[in-house]
Amino acid sequence: MPTGTTLRPAPSAPKPRAARDGGTLAVLAVTTGVFSIVTTEILPIGLLTPIGATFRISDGTAGLMMTLPGIVAAVAAPVVTVATRRADRRTMLCALLLVLTLADLLSALAPAYWAVLTARIALGLVIGAFWSIGSGLAPRLVPEHRQARANTLIFSAVPLGSVLGVPAGVFLGSLAGWRAAFLAMAALTLLALAALLRSLPPLPPSTATGLDVLRGLLAQRGTRTGILVTFLIVPAHFGSYTYVTPFLTGTTHAGTGLITALLLGYGATGLLGNVLAGGRAARALRPVFGAAAVLLAGAALLLPLLGTGVPGAAVLLTVWGLAYGVVPVCSLSWFLAAAPHAPEGAGVVFTSAFQAAFSIGALTGGLVVDHTSPGTVMPLGGAVALLAAAAVWRYGHRVRPVEPS
Repeated sequence: MPTGTTLRPAPSAPKPRAARDGGTLAVLAVTTGVFSIVTTEILPIGLLTPIGATFRISDGTAGLMMTLPGIVAAVAAPVVTVATRRADRRTMLCALLLVLTLADLLSALAPAYWAVLTARIALGLVIGAFWSIGSGLAPRLVPEHRQARANTLIFSAVPLGSVLGVPAGVFLGSLAGWRAAFLAMAALTLLALAALLRSLPPLPPSTATGLDVLRGLLAQRGTRTGILVTFLIVPAHFGSYTYVTPFLTGTTHAGTGLITALLLGYGATGLLGNVLAGGRAARALRPVFGAAAVLLAGAALLLPLLGTGVPGAAVLLTVWGLAYGVVPVCSLSWFLAAAPHAPEGAGVVFTSAFQAAFSIGALTGGLVVDHTSPGTVMPLGGAVALLAAAAVWRYGHRVRPVEPS
């Protein structure tokens, strides 16, 4: 354990009997909550054009819906985790889903764009706090022999947001308007909240993650290189993919139905990438992560050239989805491997770095799109992804991967 890094035990937190008896429902409830959060976060990618048209704003300005949550989440992850380090996790998770429900309702009923941005700020608070608190709950909800499966189920909600959430939101938006998509998310989040209230037992924190823990992690080389890689690959992706709908509309000349199908294909291969990377990242982090970065770079670089027609766009988006599906698993594995003694602290740093990089990518991409076109931002993202691949190859051998637990 590095100097200055300590994990102070919190008040007694035995694994409650209720968690064992109702573990399956509790895991499903947490999974649904994660799905709601992820889908709400990335839903504007599929609805960017109609939302922009409603408020008469540019694609770049509409991209602030992606930028703001990331900025807030990056700050909220460490701040909320430290401030509530001794609070019951059940109470925290339920309160966060209530805030998410209200944020979805505000988006759906927003009279002006400022109201949408206010809702996205609230979403950022939920993202930072929920991921930091909820990502390591599986061992407290189910018996030991089912923990790996529970973890896989909870984290499968991330790619499922792309596979099901965004295409369904785009389809619903085409039928009843984009506001209906946010109303649907509010209803789903409310169901997840009810399930959490029904299934989760009291969950006092098992460890207290203080500022000294986070400072110690940031002093480690493995953590710092993980932050570097994250600040390359995540902006490379979100700086370009955030504006894929305007690209498909203006360059590929795809209609709403076709865009829905293309995003569904992207999400399906993203789920496949997530599943394939799960075990492989634990054994071979550098080659898996590096290959994903190269594939993502190739797809983004070639999209303006080969994505002018539907077949080319479809192939490249499926490759892109497969590549990006690997990224969150590998990034989290990097941080956990760098700090096996402090998994919750590693989760906080991962969440903060990932969300900050997310917001930087969306903001930078928006500036480029407003001054040029969606076709310009694609090769820029591809070039940054190549830098990420080089960084993975340069530093990845120093990190011994471990499976998230």
